[in-house]
Amino acid sequence: MAATDENEGGRTQSVTQALLSGSTYRGLAEQKLSPAEERFERARRTVGFVLAPLVTIVFLFVPTALDPAQQKLAAVLLGVVVLWVCEPVPIPIGGLIGVSAIVVLGVLPVDDVLAPFGSSTVFVFIGAFILAQAMLRHGLARRFAFRILAAPGVGRSTWRVIVALGFVTCVLSAFISNTATVAMLLPTAVGLLSVIAELVRAQTPEGKDFDPLRLRIGIALMLVLAYGASVGGLLTPIGSPPNLIGRELIAEATGEEISFLQWTVTALPICALMFVVLVAALILLNRPEIKRLTGVEEYVAAERAKLGKLSRAEWNTLIAFGVTVTLWIVPGIVALVAGNDSAAYEAVSDRLDEGIVAVIGAALLFALPTNWRERRFTLTWSEAARIDWGTILLFGTGIIFGSLLSDTELAQRVGNGLANAFGLTSTVALIVFAVLLAIVVSETTSNTASAAVVVPIVIPIAASAGIDPFVPALAATFAASFGFMLPVSTPQNAIVYGSGAVPITKMIRSGSVFDVAGAVLIMLLIPLMVAAVGLG
Repeated sequence: MAATDENEGGRTQSVTQALLSGSTYRGLAEQKLSPAEERFERARRTVGFVLAPLVTIVFLFVPTALDPAQQKLAAVLLGVVVLWVCEPVPIPIGGLIGVSAIVVLGVLPVDDVLAPFGSSTVFVFIGAFILAQAMLRHGLARRFAFRILAAPGVGRSTWRVIVALGFVTCVLSAFISNTATVAMLLPTAVGLLSVIAELVRAQTPEGKDFDPLRLRIGIALMLVLAYGASVGGLLTPIGSPPNLIGRELIAEATGEEISFLQWTVTALPICALMFVVLVAALILLNRPEIKRLTGVEEYVAAERAKLGKLSRAEWNTLIAFGVTVTLWIVPGIVALVAGNDSAAYEAVSDRLDEGIVAVIGAALLFALPTNWRERRFTLTWSEAARIDWGTILLFGTGIIFGSLLSDTELAQRVGNGLANAFGLTSTVALIVFAVLLAIVVSETTSNTASAAVVVPIVIPIAASAGIDPFVPALAATFAASFGFMLPVSTPQNAIVYGSGAVPITKMIRSGSVFDVAGAVLIMLLIPLMVAAVGLG
């Protein structure tokens, strides 16, 4: 089954080249679609051309109680969401159009609007994508993928591969940031996809179009990586920034500190059930093209033998990758030992910022030689420049809109308006409201911003209604880590979207289902676990 002849070698190369191309935002002419798919895509994109400006213009002139700046921002954001969903223009361009409109309409000065492009997270993307490019180009990602497939029983079915990758992601993201975890595992996920894509292509009838970036197994693999990180990030207080924000705000409002152990015990059954639901939903919604990976174990053994020893380029890439991961992990270790409110943790986390660490790791690729005499290094700039800059622009615009929602107080105003409209006077009603609002806000801004905006809204609403704010605020904190429908919802969504293997429509479909399932689990389990652990 090994790819021995020239034709099979060409197949392998075409799959790898497709995954290295960074062609996330492809037009209709660049994709291989069935007639039905092409009709749907053409209609979807045509609707976007008309609907986006129409929605924006209508909302600009509809009488509302919003301040002028808030109304302009809401109008532009609605139009941008239409552009993102319908894709009449490439998604990063849709975000840039929205940012331009914000400045032209005078919501804020241009320097204030564009400042978030300097966010540390943007540099996490740049560094992580360059590392991923090196791992793919030199075959290290493929080697890692074969290691996972070689684990006992894993390589026998696609669902086992999905579960294995998701479980590893969940465990790591409990102690490393979600963004860093996904950036670290993305090359391995892409390597797994490239191996399975070769197997699918071998079973594709002659003459039938085959596009490795439109495989359902690819969607499931990438989304279990992104969503699994969000699930695992809930497990510990240091797993995700919203956890720390929510815990601190709850402590200020109620005077009750949630210890590391109490948080983990509360979150463990919730995370376990979420992971089961996640895997089941992704497999059912994105049924893999092949279920049983017949002959994979023999194929993997043969391919691993052909790979031989690590090359100098692979060693250098592994060193750069190892340094990056180690520096990403160090702040978490310091937090475990000294506490996340200690001076040591503050000093280390400030200096080992994730974005700076990613840049350091990427820079090593240009300093570690593969042939010193010829001054050849692990990666050249022309190779590194092929990373997906569109995704970097996309998330930068997402950060901008998140900042504007907070700066103009539009998010707070919408939240308070909804609370008054629904008359929240019971704990159950407030929990439902808190969870739904946190998820909706996290779809259009970062999880961190969602927690920072929603939890402060929930606490005073609870106080005015005579309700203990502990459970609703904790539910809002957990729900802030949700937001799975759009690439801009979380950094990890944007990273896997940058692989090119997840069409926006598929992300919206899978993300909406998991949003609903996660919301229900949080609403039901948070009150039960708080009572069981003796919190609140």
